[in-house]
Amino acid sequence: MLLILTVILIALIFEYINGFHDTANSIATVVATKVLSPRQAVMLAAFTNLIGALWGTAVAKTIASGLVETQVVTQEVLGCALLGAIIWNLITWYWGMPSSSSHALVGGLVGAAVAAARSWEVVIWSQPSSEHWYLGKGLLWKVVIPMFASPAAGFVTGFAVMGGLYILLRNWKPRWVNALFGKLQLASAAGMGFMHGTNDAQKTMGIVALALVAGTDQGLLDNLPESLHFLRISKASGSLEIPAWIKLLCAVVMAAGTAAGGWRIIKTLGHKMVRLQPVHGFAAETSSATIIGLASYFGIPVSTTHNISSSIMGVGAAKRWGALNWTIVERMVWAWLFTIPVSALLAYWFVWLLQLAGMIAIPAK
Repeated sequence: MLLILTVILIALIFEYINGFHDTANSIATVVATKVLSPRQAVMLAAFTNLIGALWGTAVAKTIASGLVETQVVTQEVLGCALLGAIIWNLITWYWGMPSSSSHALVGGLVGAAVAAARSWEVVIWSQPSSEHWYLGKGLLWKVVIPMFASPAAGFVTGFAVMGGLYILLRNWKPRWVNALFGKLQLASAAGMGFMHGTNDAQKTMGIVALALVAGTDQGLLDNLPESLHFLRISKASGSLEIPAWIKLLCAVVMAAGTAAGGWRIIKTLGHKMVRLQPVHGFAAETSSATIIGLASYFGIPVSTTHNISSSIMGVGAAKRWGALNWTIVERMVWAWLFTIPVSALLAYWFVWLLQLAGMIAIPAK
Protein backbone atom coordinates (compact mmCIF):
# COMPACT_ATOMS: atom_id res chain seq x y z
CA MET A 1 0.00 0.00 0.00
CA LEU A 2 2.83 2.40 0.88
CA LEU A 3 4.48 1.71 -2.48
CA ILE A 4 1.28 2.55 -4.37
CA LEU A 5 0.87 5.80 -2.44
CA THR A 6 4.51 6.67 -3.20
CA VAL A 7 3.94 6.15 -6.93
CA ILE A 8 0.78 8.28 -6.80
CA LEU A 9 2.73 11.01 -4.98
CA ILE A 10 5.45 10.94 -7.68
CA ALA A 11 2.70 11.11 -10.32
CA LEU A 12 1.24 14.20 -8.65
CA ILE A 13 4.71 15.78 -8.50
CA PHE A 14 4.95 15.18 -12.25
CA GLU A 15 1.52 16.77 -12.67
CA TYR A 16 2.56 19.82 -10.67
CA ILE A 17 5.76 20.19 -12.72
CA ASN A 18 3.72 19.70 -15.88
CA GLY A 19 1.56 22.60 -14.73
CA PHE A 20 4.34 25.14 -14.35
CA HIS A 21 6.42 23.66 -17.19
CA ASP A 22 3.53 23.95 -19.66
CA THR A 23 1.93 27.13 -18.32
CA ALA A 24 3.74 28.99 -21.07
CA ASN A 25 1.85 26.99 -23.68
CA SER A 26 -1.43 28.68 -22.91
CA ILE A 27 -0.33 32.14 -21.77
CA ALA A 28 2.94 33.03 -23.53
CA THR A 29 1.23 34.86 -26.36
CA VAL A 30 -1.26 36.74 -24.19
CA VAL A 31 1.64 37.94 -22.00
CA ALA A 32 3.84 38.81 -24.98
CA THR A 33 1.08 40.93 -26.53
CA LYS A 34 0.49 42.67 -23.15
CA VAL A 35 -3.21 41.87 -23.23
CA LEU A 36 -2.82 40.48 -19.69
CA SER A 37 -0.18 40.88 -17.04
CA PRO A 38 1.80 37.73 -16.20
CA ARG A 39 -0.09 37.28 -12.93
CA GLN A 40 -3.49 37.70 -14.59
CA ALA A 41 -2.52 35.31 -17.37
CA VAL A 42 -1.35 32.65 -14.92
CA MET A 43 -4.60 32.85 -12.97
CA LEU A 44 -6.62 32.55 -16.17
CA ALA A 45 -4.56 29.53 -17.25
CA ALA A 46 -4.88 27.86 -13.83
CA PHE A 47 -8.68 28.23 -13.82
CA THR A 48 -9.21 27.07 -17.40
CA ASN A 49 -6.75 24.18 -16.91
CA LEU A 50 -8.83 23.03 -13.95
CA ILE A 51 -12.08 23.08 -15.89
CA GLY A 52 -10.52 21.41 -18.92
CA ALA A 53 -8.96 18.64 -16.84
CA LEU A 54 -12.40 17.59 -15.63
CA TRP A 55 -13.74 17.37 -19.18
CA GLY A 56 -13.56 13.78 -20.45
CA THR A 57 -11.13 10.91 -19.94
CA ALA A 58 -10.25 9.64 -23.43
CA VAL A 59 -6.57 10.58 -23.15
CA ALA A 60 -6.31 9.11 -19.64
CA LYS A 61 -7.62 5.77 -20.94
CA THR A 62 -5.01 5.75 -23.70
CA ILE A 63 -2.17 6.28 -21.21
CA ALA A 64 -3.57 3.70 -18.79
CA SER A 65 -4.22 0.90 -21.25
CA GLY A 66 -3.23 1.72 -24.81
CA LEU A 67 0.58 1.99 -24.91
CA VAL A 68 2.19 -0.89 -23.01
CA GLU A 69 0.98 -4.27 -21.79
CA THR A 70 -0.40 -3.70 -18.31
CA GLN A 71 0.82 -7.04 -16.93
CA VAL A 72 4.43 -5.83 -17.00
CA VAL A 73 3.58 -2.62 -15.16
CA THR A 74 4.41 -2.67 -11.46
CA GLN A 75 4.61 0.17 -8.98
CA GLU A 76 8.40 0.23 -9.31
CA VAL A 77 8.16 0.41 -13.10
CA LEU A 78 5.69 3.29 -12.90
CA GLY A 79 7.90 5.14 -10.43
CA CYS A 80 10.89 4.82 -12.77
CA ALA A 81 8.80 6.00 -15.75
CA LEU A 82 7.70 9.09 -13.85
CA LEU A 83 11.21 9.91 -12.63
CA GLY A 84 12.54 9.75 -16.20
CA ALA A 85 9.84 12.18 -17.34
CA ILE A 86 10.33 14.52 -14.37
CA ILE A 87 14.10 14.79 -14.86
CA TRP A 88 13.74 15.60 -18.56
CA ASN A 89 11.05 18.19 -17.79
CA LEU A 90 13.27 19.91 -15.24
CA ILE A 91 16.26 19.91 -17.59
CA THR A 92 14.29 21.53 -20.42
CA TRP A 93 12.57 23.96 -18.03
CA TYR A 94 15.97 25.07 -16.69
CA TRP A 95 17.16 25.82 -20.23
CA GLY A 96 13.89 27.50 -21.13
CA MET A 97 13.10 25.01 -23.88
CA PRO A 98 9.39 24.20 -24.42
CA SER A 99 9.61 20.41 -24.65
CA SER A 100 6.67 18.04 -24.35
CA SER A 101 5.65 16.72 -20.93
CA SER A 102 3.33 14.35 -22.77
CA HIS A 103 6.10 12.75 -24.78
CA ALA A 104 8.38 12.68 -21.73
CA LEU A 105 5.75 10.64 -19.91
CA VAL A 106 5.20 8.32 -22.86
CA GLY A 107 8.95 7.86 -23.29
CA GLY A 108 9.39 7.12 -19.60
CA LEU A 109 6.55 4.58 -19.61
CA VAL A 110 7.87 2.77 -22.68
CA GLY A 111 11.50 2.78 -21.50
CA ALA A 112 10.60 1.47 -18.05
CA ALA A 113 8.31 -1.26 -19.43
CA VAL A 114 10.90 -2.44 -21.95
CA ALA A 115 13.58 -2.58 -19.25
CA ALA A 116 11.33 -4.50 -16.87
CA ALA A 117 10.40 -7.10 -19.50
CA ARG A 118 13.77 -7.03 -21.31
CA SER A 119 11.71 -7.07 -24.50
CA TRP A 120 10.11 -4.64 -26.95
CA GLU A 121 7.09 -6.94 -27.21
CA VAL A 122 5.41 -5.24 -24.24
CA VAL A 123 4.97 -2.08 -26.31
CA ILE A 124 1.63 -1.88 -28.13
CA TRP A 125 2.90 -0.53 -31.43
CA SER A 126 -0.31 -0.69 -33.40
CA GLN A 127 -3.73 -2.06 -32.54
CA PRO A 128 -6.36 -0.47 -34.78
CA SER A 129 -9.95 -0.47 -33.63
CA SER A 130 -12.20 -2.85 -35.52
CA GLU A 131 -14.75 -0.08 -36.00
CA HIS A 132 -12.50 2.88 -36.70
CA TRP A 133 -9.01 1.87 -37.80
CA TYR A 134 -7.70 5.38 -37.40
CA LEU A 135 -8.65 5.44 -33.72
CA GLY A 136 -6.47 2.45 -32.87
CA LYS A 137 -4.43 2.07 -29.73
CA GLY A 138 -0.69 1.86 -29.71
CA LEU A 139 2.47 3.87 -29.86
CA LEU A 140 2.32 4.23 -33.64
CA TRP A 141 -1.21 5.60 -33.94
CA LYS A 142 -1.42 7.49 -30.65
CA VAL A 143 2.12 8.89 -30.33
CA VAL A 144 4.50 8.51 -33.28
CA ILE A 145 2.20 9.69 -36.07
CA PRO A 146 0.66 12.54 -34.00
CA MET A 147 4.18 13.58 -32.91
CA PHE A 148 4.83 14.73 -36.47
CA ALA A 149 1.29 15.34 -37.71
CA SER A 150 0.08 17.63 -34.93
CA PRO A 151 2.95 20.19 -35.16
CA ALA A 152 2.56 20.18 -38.94
CA ALA A 153 -1.17 20.76 -38.54
CA GLY A 154 -0.48 23.53 -36.02
CA PHE A 155 1.94 25.27 -38.40
CA VAL A 156 -0.38 25.02 -41.40
CA THR A 157 -3.45 26.08 -39.41
CA GLY A 158 -1.62 29.02 -37.84
CA PHE A 159 -0.32 30.11 -41.24
CA ALA A 160 -3.79 29.79 -42.82
CA VAL A 161 -5.65 31.58 -40.02
CA MET A 162 -3.14 34.43 -39.95
CA GLY A 163 -3.15 34.66 -43.73
CA GLY A 164 -6.93 34.86 -43.73
CA LEU A 165 -6.89 37.59 -41.09
CA TYR A 166 -4.38 39.60 -43.11
CA ILE A 167 -6.81 39.52 -46.04
CA LEU A 168 -9.86 40.40 -43.92
CA LEU A 169 -8.12 43.19 -42.01
CA ARG A 170 -6.01 44.69 -44.80
CA ASN A 171 -7.97 47.95 -44.76
CA TRP A 172 -8.19 48.27 -40.96
CA LYS A 173 -6.15 50.74 -38.99
CA PRO A 174 -3.63 49.11 -36.60
CA ARG A 175 -5.25 50.63 -33.51
CA TRP A 176 -8.63 49.11 -34.49
CA VAL A 177 -7.03 45.71 -34.97
CA ASN A 178 -5.23 45.88 -31.62
CA ALA A 179 -8.36 47.04 -29.82
CA LEU A 180 -10.53 44.23 -31.22
CA PHE A 181 -8.06 41.39 -30.91
CA GLY A 182 -6.94 42.53 -27.48
CA LYS A 183 -10.45 41.51 -26.38
CA LEU A 184 -10.72 38.43 -28.58
CA GLN A 185 -7.40 37.14 -27.30
CA LEU A 186 -8.89 36.80 -23.84
CA ALA A 187 -11.26 34.20 -25.29
CA SER A 188 -8.56 32.45 -27.33
CA ALA A 189 -6.21 32.29 -24.31
CA ALA A 190 -9.00 30.85 -22.18
CA GLY A 191 -9.72 28.29 -24.89
CA MET A 192 -6.06 27.35 -25.07
CA GLY A 193 -5.91 26.87 -21.29
CA PHE A 194 -9.05 24.74 -21.38
CA MET A 195 -7.72 22.50 -24.14
CA HIS A 196 -4.39 22.18 -22.34
CA GLY A 197 -6.32 20.81 -19.37
CA THR A 198 -8.31 18.35 -21.49
CA ASN A 199 -5.13 16.74 -22.78
CA ASP A 200 -2.23 17.22 -20.38
CA ALA A 201 -3.92 16.68 -17.01
CA GLN A 202 -5.46 13.45 -18.23
CA LYS A 203 -2.06 11.84 -18.76
CA THR A 204 -1.39 11.76 -15.03
CA MET A 205 -4.95 10.55 -14.44
CA GLY A 206 -4.03 7.59 -16.62
CA ILE A 207 -0.84 6.92 -14.65
CA VAL A 208 -2.65 7.04 -11.29
CA ALA A 209 -5.35 4.73 -12.65
CA LEU A 210 -2.68 2.38 -14.03
CA ALA A 211 -0.97 2.25 -10.61
CA LEU A 212 -4.24 1.34 -8.91
CA VAL A 213 -5.15 -1.25 -11.57
CA ALA A 214 -1.73 -2.87 -11.10
CA GLY A 215 -2.14 -2.76 -7.34
CA THR A 216 -5.58 -4.34 -7.57
CA ASP A 217 -4.41 -7.09 -9.95
CA GLN A 218 -1.38 -7.85 -7.77
CA GLY A 219 -3.50 -8.10 -4.61
CA LEU A 220 -1.78 -5.15 -2.94
CA LEU A 221 -5.13 -3.57 -2.09
CA ASP A 222 -6.92 -6.69 -0.83
CA ASN A 223 -6.77 -5.89 2.88
CA LEU A 224 -7.92 -2.31 2.72
CA PRO A 225 -10.54 -1.12 5.19
CA GLU A 226 -13.98 -0.57 3.69
CA SER A 227 -13.51 3.20 3.74
CA LEU A 228 -10.62 2.85 1.22
CA HIS A 229 -12.26 0.42 -1.20
CA PHE A 230 -12.56 3.28 -3.69
CA LEU A 231 -8.84 2.77 -4.39
CA ARG A 232 -9.53 -0.55 -6.08
CA ILE A 233 -9.79 -0.20 -9.85
CA SER A 234 -10.20 -3.21 -12.12
CA LYS A 235 -10.18 -3.76 -15.88
CA ALA A 236 -11.99 -7.07 -15.55
CA SER A 237 -14.82 -5.84 -17.79
CA GLY A 238 -12.32 -4.99 -20.53
CA SER A 239 -12.71 -1.23 -20.17
CA LEU A 240 -11.28 1.26 -17.75
CA GLU A 241 -13.29 4.06 -16.20
CA ILE A 242 -11.41 6.87 -14.48
CA PRO A 243 -13.03 7.60 -11.07
CA ALA A 244 -14.13 11.15 -10.36
CA TRP A 245 -11.76 11.52 -7.39
CA ILE A 246 -8.71 10.85 -9.64
CA LYS A 247 -9.94 13.43 -12.15
CA LEU A 248 -10.47 16.05 -9.45
CA LEU A 249 -7.14 15.36 -7.71
CA CYS A 250 -5.08 15.63 -10.91
CA ALA A 251 -7.01 18.68 -12.07
CA VAL A 252 -6.38 20.56 -8.83
CA VAL A 253 -2.67 19.65 -8.74
CA MET A 254 -2.16 20.76 -12.35
CA ALA A 255 -3.97 24.02 -11.65
CA ALA A 256 -1.71 24.60 -8.64
CA GLY A 257 1.37 23.97 -10.76
CA THR A 258 0.06 26.29 -13.44
CA ALA A 259 -0.45 29.01 -10.85
CA ALA A 260 3.24 28.73 -9.96
CA GLY A 261 4.11 29.99 -13.46
CA GLY A 262 6.82 29.03 -15.90
CA TRP A 263 8.60 32.23 -16.76
CA ARG A 264 11.67 30.77 -18.50
CA ILE A 265 9.57 29.09 -21.19
CA ILE A 266 7.16 32.02 -21.44
CA LYS A 267 10.15 34.18 -22.39
CA THR A 268 11.19 31.74 -25.14
CA LEU A 269 7.75 31.30 -26.68
CA GLY A 270 6.41 34.79 -26.22
CA HIS A 271 9.44 36.99 -26.87
CA LYS A 272 12.43 35.19 -28.39
CA MET A 273 10.86 33.22 -31.26
CA VAL A 274 8.83 35.98 -32.94
CA ARG A 275 7.40 39.37 -31.98
CA LEU A 276 3.64 39.16 -31.54
CA GLN A 277 0.68 41.54 -31.59
CA PRO A 278 -2.79 40.62 -30.23
CA VAL A 279 -4.00 39.48 -33.66
CA HIS A 280 -1.02 37.10 -33.94
CA GLY A 281 -1.64 35.75 -30.45
CA PHE A 282 -5.31 35.19 -31.25
CA ALA A 283 -4.45 33.31 -34.45
CA ALA A 284 -1.85 31.10 -32.74
CA GLU A 285 -4.01 30.24 -29.72
CA THR A 286 -7.11 29.55 -31.80
CA SER A 287 -5.18 27.29 -34.18
CA SER A 288 -3.48 25.35 -31.41
CA ALA A 289 -6.63 24.98 -29.29
CA THR A 290 -8.49 23.55 -32.28
CA ILE A 291 -5.83 20.88 -32.95
CA ILE A 292 -5.58 19.92 -29.27
CA GLY A 293 -9.36 19.76 -28.90
CA LEU A 294 -9.64 17.31 -31.79
CA ALA A 295 -6.82 15.18 -30.36
CA SER A 296 -8.43 15.09 -26.91
CA TYR A 297 -11.75 14.01 -28.42
CA PHE A 298 -10.06 11.02 -30.09
CA GLY A 299 -7.97 10.17 -27.00
CA ILE A 300 -4.64 11.10 -28.59
CA PRO A 301 -2.04 12.40 -26.06
CA VAL A 302 -0.54 15.11 -28.25
CA SER A 303 1.96 17.70 -27.11
CA THR A 304 0.44 21.04 -26.16
CA THR A 305 3.96 22.44 -26.40
CA HIS A 306 4.45 21.25 -29.96
CA ASN A 307 1.09 22.58 -31.05
CA ILE A 308 1.31 26.11 -29.66
CA SER A 309 4.95 26.44 -30.70
CA SER A 310 4.27 25.32 -34.25
CA SER A 311 1.17 27.52 -34.43
CA ILE A 312 3.28 30.51 -33.39
CA MET A 313 5.79 29.53 -36.09
CA GLY A 314 3.00 29.38 -38.66
CA VAL A 315 1.70 32.78 -37.61
CA GLY A 316 5.22 34.21 -37.73
CA ALA A 317 5.83 32.74 -41.19
CA ALA A 318 2.59 34.31 -42.44
CA LYS A 319 3.76 37.62 -41.03
CA ARG A 320 7.16 37.33 -42.71
CA TRP A 321 9.38 34.28 -43.14
CA GLY A 322 12.34 36.20 -41.75
CA ALA A 323 10.35 37.27 -38.69
CA LEU A 324 11.08 33.92 -37.02
CA ASN A 325 14.21 33.48 -34.92
CA TRP A 326 15.39 30.29 -36.60
CA THR A 327 18.11 29.66 -34.02
CA ILE A 328 15.45 29.35 -31.31
CA VAL A 329 13.27 27.23 -33.61
CA GLU A 330 16.17 24.84 -34.25
CA ARG A 331 16.86 24.44 -30.52
CA MET A 332 13.18 23.73 -29.89
CA VAL A 333 13.00 21.09 -32.61
CA TRP A 334 16.03 19.30 -31.18
CA ALA A 335 14.37 19.33 -27.74
CA TRP A 336 11.24 17.82 -29.30
CA LEU A 337 13.17 15.06 -31.04
CA PHE A 338 15.20 14.13 -27.95
CA THR A 339 12.26 14.06 -25.51
CA ILE A 340 10.97 10.51 -26.02
CA PRO A 341 14.36 8.74 -26.41
CA VAL A 342 16.04 10.58 -23.52
CA SER A 343 13.15 10.14 -21.06
CA ALA A 344 12.86 6.49 -22.16
CA LEU A 345 16.59 5.96 -21.61
CA LEU A 346 16.46 7.60 -18.16
CA ALA A 347 13.53 5.38 -17.12
CA TYR A 348 15.30 2.33 -18.57
CA TRP A 349 18.39 3.09 -16.48
CA PHE A 350 16.33 3.50 -13.31
CA VAL A 351 14.67 0.12 -13.81
CA TRP A 352 18.03 -1.47 -14.65
CA LEU A 353 19.52 -0.10 -11.42
CA LEU A 354 16.60 -1.46 -9.38
CA GLN A 355 17.04 -4.82 -11.09
CA LEU A 356 20.72 -4.83 -10.08
CA ALA A 357 19.66 -3.98 -6.53
CA GLY A 358 17.17 -6.87 -6.53
CA MET A 359 14.14 -4.59 -6.13
CA ILE A 360 12.71 -5.52 -9.55
CA ALA A 361 12.81 -9.09 -10.78
CA ILE A 362 14.79 -9.82 -13.94
CA PRO A 363 12.52 -11.86 -16.25
CA ALA A 364 13.64 -15.39 -17.07
CA LYS A 365 14.70 -15.95 -20.68
